[in-house]
Amino acid sequence: MNHSISRSAQRAFMLSIAASGAGLAQAVTSTAAMNVKVRQLPAAVATTSDSIGSVASVRQLSNGNILVNDQARRRVVLMDPTMKLIGVVADTTSNTNRAYGASPGGLIAFRGDSTLLIATASLSMHLIDPNGKIVRTMAAPRASDINALIGGPRGNPGFDAKGRLVYRASVNEGRSLRTSQTGQTFTMLTPPDSAMLVRYDLITRTLDTVGYFKIPKSYSNISMDADGRPSFNVQNNPLPVVDDWAVLSDGTVAIVRGSDYHAEFIDAAGVRTVSDKIPYEWQRLTDDDKSRILDSAKVVLEKRRVAMPSAGGGRAPQMMTMTSEGPSTGLPPVRVAGAAPDSASLPPLVMVPISELSDYKPVFGVGAIRADSDERLWVRTIPTTPTTGGALYDVIDKSGKLVDRIQVPAGTAIAGFGTGGVVYLGMRDATGLHLQRVLSR
Repeated sequence: MNHSISRSAQRAFMLSIAASGAGLAQAVTSTAAMNVKVRQLPAAVATTSDSIGSVASVRQLSNGNILVNDQARRRVVLMDPTMKLIGVVADTTSNTNRAYGASPGGLIAFRGDSTLLIATASLSMHLIDPNGKIVRTMAAPRASDINALIGGPRGNPGFDAKGRLVYRASVNEGRSLRTSQTGQTFTMLTPPDSAMLVRYDLITRTLDTVGYFKIPKSYSNISMDADGRPSFNVQNNPLPVVDDWAVLSDGTVAIVRGSDYHAEFIDAAGVRTVSDKIPYEWQRLTDDDKSRILDSAKVVLEKRRVAMPSAGGGRAPQMMTMTSEGPSTGLPPVRVAGAAPDSASLPPLVMVPISELSDYKPVFGVGAIRADSDERLWVRTIPTTPTTGGALYDVIDKSGKLVDRIQVPAGTAIAGFGTGGVVYLGMRDATGLHLQRVLSR
């Protein structure tokens, strides 16, 4: 009797053992995730009486006052702890001491109770003192990075323990073009699938790299019609596997990896600490699941782009990505002056092939992570099953441990955090958009 085993049989046996081990690890992870039950945020303890144009971000000061970045109305306002208006810090007046600018700006917590207002139009940073007065103006780090400083899907900048500004550097968008044989189609070079986190020293005006993280892949081309007018085609991936990042309240930089859901923490000296995998109930996707996701996403994206007016009714290029709750800032959809385009005048909406989708539903999407005032990360997860109410968040401490799972009310979005477990929510009702203060514990 021949007791020898072929190499192919040995390999098949080892693969089956590995698969069994992976399945066991997956089951253990899912069980651990279920042990941390989802809880609802309690009712708000304070709500603004007047409607706000938008709530892009909130900065709480030590005396309880808050700065609110209203990007829709191009202004920053100061409110007291009862959410009553104290005054306007910056707006779009011609007075340069209060100029917000014609483009959306951002707020970044600076030293103590001082705050930086990012004015994208003027490529500058206004220093706001604890009393809500603009006392100084500084140049932004690099003109190409200005939009990365306002927060949102590219991440929310912050300062590390050495006072260096941490943010996502701009990505080389690959603007060089290749022409097809017909001379009528141009393929844009594929941009990188990762981005850099950098630290900027305000004194020496130097940059250094903190690390890299995964961003969505992008494939696009430009077609010319008979009249020489360009139209843009972008392959849309509704469920990209990405990484995300945040700066903790003590200045530690955190990067959360989406491929296996673990966190990496980098201190001001560059020392990196890697956590264990975070418990999560992973959902496997079959080819049928992927087809349904692509089809439903295409319908949603088609409705969005048809409803989005473009300048002069032309063809506005759009890069659209599905998330679990829509715009993370709570802003209304951006509208550009002009008539809404007819669907027939738009180029075909192209989705990525099934092979580009992951075999497991990603844990989170682009711009899903925020840091609170207690050195914890809030990760907005993509629901694995239908759910009522608002977005679901995994709350992770500085060691990478899952310590809480919280669901915000329907129709709300997190705008910022305060000390002592305070969460600020943008809330929309029949009277408009309001800001709420909620105690998470």
